[in-house]
This record gives sequence, C-alpha cells and structure tokens, in this order.
Amino acid sequence: MKSNGLQQRGERRIAAALRIALVAALLAVQIAVVVLLAYFLEQRAAIVYAGLQILGVFVAVYIYNRRGDAMYKFTWIILILAAPVVGLILYLLWSGDAQQRRLARVAQRRVPEPESVRMRGGLNADKLTRAAPAWARVMNSLRTRGFLVYQNTAVTYFPEGKALLEDIIARCERAERFIFLEYFILAEGKLWDRLSAVLYEKARAGVEIKLIFDDFGNIKRFRGETIEALRAAGIEVYIFNPVHRYVNRLYFNYRDHRKIACIDGTAAYTGGVNVADEYANLITRFGYWKDSGIRLEGEGAWGLTESVLEMLRFLGGGTHHERDYYRPHDAPPAEGWCQPFSDGPQNNPDNPAEDVYLQLISNARRFLYLTTPYFVPDDIILRALCIAGDGGVDVRLMLPGIPDKRYAYLVAESHIGELLAHGVKVYRYTPGFLHAKSIMVDREIAVVGSINVDYRSFELHHECGVVLYSCAAIEDLFEDMDDIVAKSHEVTLEEWRQRRWYRRVLEPLLRLFAIWM
Repeated sequence: MKSNGLQQRGERRIAAALRIALVAALLAVQIAVVVLLAYFLEQRAAIVYAGLQILGVFVAVYIYNRRGDAMYKFTWIILILAAPVVGLILYLLWSGDAQQRRLARVAQRRVPEPESVRMRGGLNADKLTRAAPAWARVMNSLRTRGFLVYQNTAVTYFPEGKALLEDIIARCERAERFIFLEYFILAEGKLWDRLSAVLYEKARAGVEIKLIFDDFGNIKRFRGETIEALRAAGIEVYIFNPVHRYVNRLYFNYRDHRKIACIDGTAAYTGGVNVADEYANLITRFGYWKDSGIRLEGEGAWGLTESVLEMLRFLGGGTHHERDYYRPHDAPPAEGWCQPFSDGPQNNPDNPAEDVYLQLISNARRFLYLTTPYFVPDDIILRALCIAGDGGVDVRLMLPGIPDKRYAYLVAESHIGELLAHGVKVYRYTPGFLHAKSIMVDREIAVVGSINVDYRSFELHHECGVVLYSCAAIEDLFEDMDDIVAKSHEVTLEEWRQRRWYRRVLEPLLRLFAIWM
C-alpha cells in the first residue's frame, strides 16, 4: 500500500514536471520570438520600428494615467521605456486586459437578489449602523458592491486547520442535498482519501456535489485519473484557468485562490485552509503549519454559497435546482452581523478586499492585529499601517517564522524597518509557517478569509472573506492572535539593521518584481 502511494506521488510529480516544462518552454519561445521580431524590425524596417517606439511612449503615458496599483504601472512603464518595442508587444500579450474585460462582462451579469432579500439586508444594515456606527462605512462600501449584511448567523472560529477540516468532513457525512467545494488546492493524500470516500458515498446517495479547484495550485497535487474517477461517479469537477490553455497570454496569472465549502445551505466555511495534508499537520512542511478559518451557520452561509454559484456560472457550470433551493433553511438567533464578500480581477482597479483592509487599518483606535503569510504591501497599505502606529494604535503584524517562499520573505523583510520605525510591532511565528489570513481591530470587527496582504490577492486572484461585526467569534480570534504572539519572536529595529549584507542587496531588487510574487 505504501509503495502504491509512493508510485502515485512519483507519477504526479513527473506529470507536473512535464506540464511545467512545456509551459516554460512555450513562454521562452514567446519571448524569443518577440525579441527577434524587434531586432528584425530595427534592422530591416526602421520606419515601422520607429513607429512602434513612438507608440510605446503613448502606451506608457496611457498606463501612467490608468487607475490602479502604482507598482504595477511602474513596472510596465520601465519595461516599455527601456525596450519600447519588446515591452509594448509583451504588454499587449501579457497585461491580461482582454481577460479582465471578459471577467467584468460576466460579473455584470450577476444574478440579482430578490427584492425581499435586499430589503432584509437593508434592515440588517440599519441595525448595524445604530449598534456600531464606527464601522458603518466598511459595511456600506461593501453593500454598494452588492454584498449584503446578514444577521441570525452562528459564527464558529477554528484556530487550527485540522479542526476546520475535520468539521467539514463531518458535515459532508451528514449532507442530504448538496456539497460545494471551491479550493485553490485539493491535494491527494490522507485527508483527501477520507474526504473523497465521503464524496463518493454521497454521490451514490444522490447528493449534488460540485468541486472547483485551481489548476496551478494543483499542478503537482492531483492526478488526471482521480478527476476522471470523480466525474465517472457523478461528481462535477471544474478546473479553473488551466495553465496550458492560456500560455499565449499571461491569463494563468489569474488564479482562484478562494477556500470555500458549502453544505446543504446550512453551513459554509472559509479561511486560509486548503484541502491538503500539511494544513492538518499530517505531514511536516516548513515546521508547524498554523492556519485558521470560520464556519457560518444560518443566513450568512448564503453569502459564501452565492459566491460559489457565481464562479460555477463563470466556468460554464449549472445547477440541478432553482437558485432558492441552495439558500439556508434555518436561521439560528445569534449576536452580531456578518458580511461575506468576494474579490477578483474583474473588479480592477476597484478592489473590495484591499479597500476593506485599508478602512480597518485607518479606523483602528486602540489596536490592530494582522496575520498574513505573505506581506508584499503597496504604498497605500504600508503608509496606513505606519500612520496607525504613529497615532498610538497597538499595531501587531504576525508573519511566518519559517517561510515557504524565500523571495517573498525577503520582500516582506524589506518593509519591516519602516514599520518598526513607526511603532508597528512585527512578530515571526517561531514554530513554523503562519498561513492564517485575518485582521482584527479593537475587538469589534474582523475579517477572516483567503486574502493575503500582497499584490496578487488584491489585484490578480479571486479571493473571499467574511467581515464580522460584534460577533462572539471575534473574541476567539483575539485569543488565538494573542497565542500566536506568545509563540513568536518580536523583531527589533536593531536586529533588522544587522541582517546580512546580501539580504540588503537582494531585497530592493526583488521589490521590483513584487507584482509577480
């Protein structure tokens, strides 16, 4: 049995290596063709080459005047001005503007909520405004984007990935109507063996099961034979943005990074936890894997379920029943409010996730706790954290002690000095890799979801999160964050200044490529 598992892992790695090699080769060919074309035009068609150079200047001006992230614009402008023809052609190929327009067209066709549902959301918003006026702006900014506020939702916080995944499996075992799973990573292993056994059993019982996973996130983790077996059992499998399909453009830069599980409309989960053994510490990768997530039971579960339905629609999938069939049937009374939301490249340059984070940072009065595995902030987020620190807010940024990506670690480290100089406390989680993605302010409001504090999450990835207002689960999150701090090493300004010379050289260079990290 063990040798069979090793053989399967070997087959997955070989297949993944071949796919990655093919994609890398095709990209290299693309770049080589562009460079050769530019050389040919310069040598044999000087007038055309000169025209493209002039056009490059206008495109650089166009990029500069576009709304959007400054680092993204700066990177393309430098490339176009340094190598006008090459930069211009690569921008036309790789900027992803056409894909973004397609995503935006799909988003505009979003299924509207019934008037009764919108009215109930409006009543919830009025109650929240009266109870917590300080956070009404956060709530209203999401409402204008179509994300409703829900009451009567029991929120459970899970401080460990294993506990959350065990709860999902237990809920799936009791499923009677449907199971929707949307994940960046669905990896074969011990955890998948248990979950898939439940899915096969439920499929035989007639439960509607739909799986969505990102192709890039699973390129080394999931075999084609497994997908075929799932589909043969009646389980619908949707692969987001296959890497090889859009290699002629950098569409594969857009990924589905969300982590959502919805069961029977009664419970929905999200957070940083993927379905893979390391998230439950069944295998060891980068020390102890610390993650977290939440479960919504009641009205708020619909916010996450609706997000999955919208993604299914984007991927060309359908459902077996009318839309209302998937709504929660029970609404347990519970304190506080929740507001699930989603984000993606279709919104650019309007990014709900970054706007929520920015508002929470800017409106913190007493303290602000932030956990993220990747900290590659833009200037706006970085400046907001520094202003909060200068204003006497107890700002605590918690990062991994053992990173999984060294280059992202170095970029994060390059910002630490500025943060420390403005009174922000920075902690490295000593036991291992901190993958939890959450922000909590003043023990009154929090966000738990799939969102990292980096360009990819704010601009390129499909993400999700839940804003919690005055929920008891915020206290559980607060206790967990205190526990993270207790197990972490606090970075000092003197320590940061004494880091090795090669890091000080690499850090500013790597920041130039931050938008691709």
